[in-house]
Amino acid sequence: MCMSELEKMLNGIVYNCQCKALEKLREEASVLLRHFNNEPNSDLRHEILVNLGIKVPLDSCIIPPLDMSYGSHLSIGNQSYINSGALILDNGYVNIGSHVMIGPRVQIYTASHALDADRRIAGDEVAKPVTINDKAWIGGGAIILPGVTIGEGAVIGAGSVVTKDVASYDRVAGNPARSIIK
Repeated sequence: MCMSELEKMLNGIVYNCQCKALEKLREEASVLLRHFNNEPNSDLRHEILVNLGIKVPLDSCIIPPLDMSYGSHLSIGNQSYINSGALILDNGYVNIGSHVMIGPRVQIYTASHALDADRRIAGDEVAKPVTINDKAWIGGGAIILPGVTIGEGAVIGAGSVVTKDVASYDRVAGNPARSIIK
């Protein structure tokens, strides 16, 4: 049996991001996110997130605006906070633990395009999951690249570009982010 482009995407296999079925899912997510971003009532915003497919408990908070690819590949633990302006390209799974704080304008990418120009133009892409473990703190404007795992209690400095895994309770900053614990 042939896998759909969505199944390939979620299984970390090269897929075509220009597929019409994926385009339709992104359009549907865009409509719901527009409602979320313009809804003043926090209870109704939570309901919209759940309808989008996000696994988010009532005691966690996402401040609008929020921008995502699909919405349905994000899971958030208890008492976590995502500040305004988050961009989460959830082509792959994004798992955010409990008691996580994410600053404003943080970007989380799971999509990685082909480096070969012809393959990239043809739509070849691969999605690699991102995991942010319990009690991590992601400073404002940080960028988390595909396939990265951030350990429990780690701190990511504002504006950092995280290109590789971060150990539990490490403190990293810079571009590329490096440990600043001496």
